[in-house]
Amino acid sequence: MADTKGGNLSRLVLKQAGRAKEKILQNLGKADKTTDEIFEEHLQNFNTQQVNATRLHKDINNYLRCIRAMQTASKNLMETLSDIYEKEWVGQDMLYVQAQNNEMLWADLAHKLSDQVVIPLNTYQAQFPEMRKKIDKRGRKLIDFDAERHSVQQMQNNPNRNEAKFIKAKEQMENAKRTYEVLNSELHDELPALHDSRILFLVTNMQTLFAAEEVFHSETAKVYSELEGVVDKLAKEVQKGTLPRKTFPKPLPITNVNPVISNSSPNSTLASPPKATNGSSSRSKYGGHSQSPTKDYEPIGGHSETNGTSRLNGNGRSDLYDIPSGATTDNLPPGVLYKVKATYKYQAEDMDELQFEVGEIIDVIEYEDPEEQQEEGWLMGVKDTTGQKGLFPANFTKPI
Repeated sequence: MADTKGGNLSRLVLKQAGRAKEKILQNLGKADKTTDEIFEEHLQNFNTQQVNATRLHKDINNYLRCIRAMQTASKNLMETLSDIYEKEWVGQDMLYVQAQNNEMLWADLAHKLSDQVVIPLNTYQAQFPEMRKKIDKRGRKLIDFDAERHSVQQMQNNPNRNEAKFIKAKEQMENAKRTYEVLNSELHDELPALHDSRILFLVTNMQTLFAAEEVFHSETAKVYSELEGVVDKLAKEVQKGTLPRKTFPKPLPITNVNPVISNSSPNSTLASPPKATNGSSSRSKYGGHSQSPTKDYEPIGGHSETNGTSRLNGNGRSDLYDIPSGATTDNLPPGVLYKVKATYKYQAEDMDELQFEVGEIIDVIEYEDPEEQQEEGWLMGVKDTTGQKGLFPANFTKPI
């Protein structure tokens, strides 16, 4: 058994080597080659047909994947519309029914394309690999025949040839010729038949595809026409004012619209924040001459000075800044007038304003330009935690 396998392998290697040698000689022009122009034309048609079938197979499968993706997208859309379309609205039941019909149409189209278009296309394309194997085999047998023919020609031109070997070579040539001619004859019949089959296949396959699409679009047009009718009825109900609506009781009047908020209350941080003390939601800028509101802080001793100096830290100006009652000015960093603690959260409404949370500590400082008019009810400060600087309403804080 081992000897038989070894012998077969040796013969196979020798045959492949002989074919390679013969092909090299033919490519170099040192050996003639048997040609068949009619077969070459059949082969060219086969190659074109296979390329087209592969391309069609790829695009049909991609089309089917898109159909299934659209089926899923349509289903999700209809489910969403059914969910948001309220039960009291006219046509809610019809909307659900048409959504189900639409889903069935998509599923039917995908099924038809898969069974009646893609599967026949797979069968049609499966012919090409088998035919390709036969064409390749015919090419190998042609090389074998040419090699045996060249061997016989060389021995025939040799006057000192061995007649026994010559006769054997002629027999091998005849066997190779018969094998080649059988395959070549079969391919001369099969290749044109396969090439002609492309027309009938394309007609059948495309008729099925287009018919399925026609039915789908015709039926879906009816579904969407019904859905449009449902929405039109809803629009008419809205215009007429006959759409059922839920009635809600009117809210009770608020007895205390403007409650008094005291910063000194223990629960002041839980109450609503006060408004800015300039009397509007935004402060008066650029030296506006609005009426000055009541100040939030009462100065200690007004503008009086002790020993010729104001009660401010550093080089503060007593004519611009009043130290409120309860504020400590001892042991403060240079430039800090006093410190305050946020009693309410403040959301900055402008770029130069300071935003802070309840409980944050702010260092009150002078305005950058001492000549700039101080805005009533607003202070310039620096957050103790971040160093952020800006204006803030004084009545959102308390001195410490």
